[in-house]
Amino acid sequence: MVSPAVIARSVALYRGSMIRRAALIRWYARFLRPGDLAFDIGAHVGDRTEAFRRLGARVVAVEPQPALARFLRARFARDRSVAVVEAAVGASPGRIVLHLNEANPTVSTASVDFVHAADGAPGWEGQAWTRRTSVRGTTLAALAARFGRPNFVKIDVEGFEDAALAGLDLAPHALSVEFTTIARAVAHRALDRLAALGYARFNASLGESLAYVFPGPVDTGTLRRWLDGLPAAANSGDLYAARTARPVAG
Repeated sequence: MVSPAVIARSVALYRGSMIRRAALIRWYARFLRPGDLAFDIGAHVGDRTEAFRRLGARVVAVEPQPALARFLRARFARDRSVAVVEAAVGASPGRIVLHLNEANPTVSTASVDFVHAADGAPGWEGQAWTRRTSVRGTTLAALAARFGRPNFVKIDVEGFEDAALAGLDLAPHALSVEFTTIARAVAHRALDRLAALGYARFNASLGESLAYVFPGPVDTGTLRRWLDGLPAAANSGDLYAARTARPVAG
């Protein structure tokens, strides 16, 4: 079980300082306006959900880890514009096996391939997925049918991003998808799906930099070459896709 002390450490790390929270709000202001709907897929301790709410958006925060889902329900209990859904997002509804990293729950995953890829990889030393649990699975399409079509979707599910996108049928205005250098094939499949959904404008950011790599939108070919050329030490970041140029411009 993820302990309260571990959750408190995550809150301190990801919620960060007032400066950090202000930077998150400025960053996501390019995607969201008051009254918009955002999906926070892999909400963890809710730092992105909080930023979306500060921008006046309604938020569906989706988190499969029971302890973190309980934390999110308590954190946003008085906010009627936040709906917490305890589920994993995948290609189809049903039960999903979640591999829990109880010491570092931000990297818990529904992908056994991700667990294997992390074994012995630089930057992943000491990470251990110590328990498995079966959780409810849902899809982005099912969430949209229940809550409405989102304006922006943030997906951060540790090597399960391609499965999450497989369950998306109507493309939101913009979205972000985490990538890791130990699972580049997942990122390529995610880009395949985004192209099939009609996205043609892309950008990327590294780590928690909240800065675009490219000064303006690029195509998938440029993004794929950049992704493949990254050193393993780059570790992770986010891919951004938009249906108009502005949200992915520098």
